Amino acid sequence: MLQTIFEQAQIYDGLGNPPYVTDVAIVDAKVALIGNLAERDALERIPCDGLALSPGFIDVHSHSDELWLADSRCLSKITQGVTTEIGGNCGTSVAPLAGDALARKRREAAGYRLAVDWQSLDDFFALVARNGIALNVATLVGLGTTRSCISGPSDRRLEAAERAEQERLVREAVEHGALGVSSGLIYEPSRYADVTELIGCSLAARAAGAPRYVSHLRDEGSEVVAAVEEALAVGAGADVAVHCSHHKAAGRRNWGKVHRTLEMIGNARTRGADVGIDVYPYIASWTELASLLPDAVRRGGEAATLERLRVPEIAATVALALNLQRDPALGGDSWHDILITDAGTERNSDLAGYRIDELARRWGVSPAQCTIRLLVEEKLAVQCAFFNLNEDDVASVIGADFCSIGSDASARAFEGITVRGIPHPRTYGCFPRVFGRFVRGRRTLSIEEAIRRMTSLPAAQFGLAGRGSVAIGNWADLVVFEPAGIVDRATYENPFVRSAGIHHVVVNGRAVIRNGEITRALPGRVLRNGR
Repeated sequence: MLQTIFEQAQIYDGLGNPPYVTDVAIVDAKVALIGNLAERDALERIPCDGLALSPGFIDVHSHSDELWLADSRCLSKITQGVTTEIGGNCGTSVAPLAGDALARKRREAAGYRLAVDWQSLDDFFALVARNGIALNVATLVGLGTTRSCISGPSDRRLEAAERAEQERLVREAVEHGALGVSSGLIYEPSRYADVTELIGCSLAARAAGAPRYVSHLRDEGSEVVAAVEEALAVGAGADVAVHCSHHKAAGRRNWGKVHRTLEMIGNARTRGADVGIDVYPYIASWTELASLLPDAVRRGGEAATLERLRVPEIAATVALALNLQRDPALGGDSWHDILITDAGTERNSDLAGYRIDELARRWGVSPAQCTIRLLVEEKLAVQCAFFNLNEDDVASVIGADFCSIGSDASARAFEGITVRGIPHPRTYGCFPRVFGRFVRGRRTLSIEEAIRRMTSLPAAQFGLAGRGSVAIGNWADLVVFEPAGIVDRATYENPFVRSAGIHHVVVNGRAVIRNGEITRALPGRVLRNGR
């Protein structure tokens, strides 16, 4: 007897083909039959007249990581139709952990009342499997994390012996199941890695069976073209696939540069390089407020940065640099374009939702002085949304046929320990927004092409076996939704709102959402090496 039959759904196979209406049956966590099943017996029959059925969405750029242990329900993801997410992005991963990397992870995890009971990726994955998880999870190994294990926050080039140890850590992580390596080249200490180090680690990943380099580029603004060239050089030097994360050209003076970078990537693909990108469908990025600080101030890690900012003369110099950086007369973005989403400690928890210029008026200081004071008070732990993107650029990126979708957000709930501040609305609405804004709104993509960007394309880019398409024998990760009604409802003012139009979400054959209701089932799997 069949387990579940979805009856008369519009099947979007995930491969970009036009939909067709038929039945889909599940047995033992996999798609068993596709076709007219009116005469077949099943334990459960779900009518889907007028509804779309597609593969579950794959979030290629997640920052959930240890939050998979903090709240295994992953509600912000499954309520969007996400059935698989990939962590370890931007050079930061849950493992390996030693030295400074271990100390930092313990500090971060403490905010979620988590004890760090692991040091290797093998141990972490075992904890996730034992704890249970609502969706499938996979991870990259972060080269900022591996570097921290070896040299802490040091801003120097690694010695040959240290590079060899870092490469050993990469190989071990891949042997434990990592999909490849990631870099976060604007963050400490990833930013001090040179091309030789990046190629060496990518070669180590390839040797262990994961030929994939995923990068938060060294620059996403004025030097974005050079940053893409660097990523392509790493791929060519190590003979690995390259993936440019959350691709963009940030800052008004850089709008339009994505046309050049997309052309570069397209040309590389024509020459045979395996290159992909991902994007989130919003005009605000979301990152550390400390990313505004000049390079010289940030060198050497958090403690050194704070020590400098506490010196009045240095703080005054930094304030002048920040004012120049954001001078509208020079094409700079406005201070009003920075929205505080999380100020870290209880002391300033009420500041989430303020724009920097608004907070500056409240404190009676300049926006630059306000920024420095807030960073010092919160020991740099301030997250902000930066309204520095152009939607025409976003549409151009999302329109590239090698572009998949990534939320660049962690899995949160609607209440409890994972809810803090006012997170970017992409946390709760990324995937439905593609349909509402870029399928039905701007008509950038057809619905079948949008689904391909969320399913078979990312599955191919990241080597996820048996997922990403509706096919007999594939894992039964499925989403049933209203083609004309799926839409995001999360906003910058109130992000904690579920998207509309999703009826059922199935992970490995079991419903995590049934008739719009969360089931609390935990059928997800740890995907070691994508399997």
